[in-house]
Amino acid sequence: MSGILYGIGLGPGDPELMTLKAHRLISNARVIAYPAPDTGPSFARSIASDFIPAGIQEIPIIVPMRVDRFPAQRIYDKASSEISTVLKSGEDVVVLCEGDPFFYGSFMYLFERLSGQFPCEIVPGVTSLTACAAQLQRPLTSRTDILTVIPGPLPNDEIRTRIDNAQAVAIMKVGRHLARLKALLSDLDLLDKAGYVERASLPEQKVSRLADLDTDTAPYFSTILIYKGDEAWTLPPSFSS
Repeated sequence: MSGILYGIGLGPGDPELMTLKAHRLISNARVIAYPAPDTGPSFARSIASDFIPAGIQEIPIIVPMRVDRFPAQRIYDKASSEISTVLKSGEDVVVLCEGDPFFYGSFMYLFERLSGQFPCEIVPGVTSLTACAAQLQRPLTSRTDILTVIPGPLPNDEIRTRIDNAQAVAIMKVGRHLARLKALLSDLDLLDKAGYVERASLPEQKVSRLADLDTDTAPYFSTILIYKGDEAWTLPPSFSS
């Protein structure tokens, strides 16, 4: 009997937003794996750190956080091989993933390599989109509105086309593209409809109307939410954070 591969969604960062199931599986884990940068601590591990049992086996998946491309396939091949060895021994492996495992989650690359060989279970997590909407105090979308999720690094023409065809828009992975995105949304006359959240649910989170944001740089974990549908939803006039 092989072990079970668990993909655990941890939510956006606040440990209290983890599900009870995620908490139970992590608290009883004997082997965990998680993405980690080549410098600094793992964000995924830090979310779950209070619930990780002492002395268990840990498999950090080192993913370089750089602008230039890195050999991602090789990284996930290596991690899958390490995890496969543990699963073949009959031990379960709990893989920690920020947000939700199947929403821009790194776990999906392990899943596509291992799911045909071992039993897998996915534990969904609170996504950054819903966490950001909660902090902005404005619903994401409703009824027949179309919600479009756009990666910030896409070129302006493609972003413009996708915004034109949607009533609600989430722009993720804003980071170093913030100034360009602000200029584009200003050109589309959408600044007043756009809210900005960085590091949602964490103590250092920042929440603002995009028009009021006084910087042109943003961390990787930052999101812009726009609503331009028929509902009379507006952003609060100001935010305390």
